[in-house]
Amino acid sequence: MPAHAESFRLSTRGKGTYEITEQCQRIIASSGIRTGTATIFVQHTSCSLVIYENADPSARTDLHSFFDHLVPEDTPYFVHTHEGPDDMPSHLRMALTRTSEVIPVMNARLALGTWQGIFLFEHRRASHTRSIVVSVVGEA
Repeated sequence: MPAHAESFRLSTRGKGTYEITEQCQRIIASSGIRTGTATIFVQHTSCSLVIYENADPSARTDLHSFFDHLVPEDTPYFVHTHEGPDDMPSHLRMALTRTSEVIPVMNARLALGTWQGIFLFEHRRASHTRSIVVSVVGEA
């Protein structure tokens, strides 16, 4: 069974969601695989991946607000704060979401729903460069 893996880097401007659907789709298209699965994986512990609404940006605004409320940066009992007040909250937010997504590939395209997009969810306030790996297996 053919397999293909490729990575790309994404620069963030701090906390928020950054759509990576097109970068992932380009890798799928170049893989030559028409039917199979794609695994998208982010190689970090202070950001994550989510499949989320990509039509109305207010849905992502609500997601950001929810996570800020769920895991606030001013939690007094956090011990792991070496890199600042967003250090431990970023790790917890990552643990509550995912570092990888597995998506079917049909006709050399990600089989996402109409309003679905793949997003890197940056949990740190500072800008970072993130590494994302896309692995595709299937039939040509």
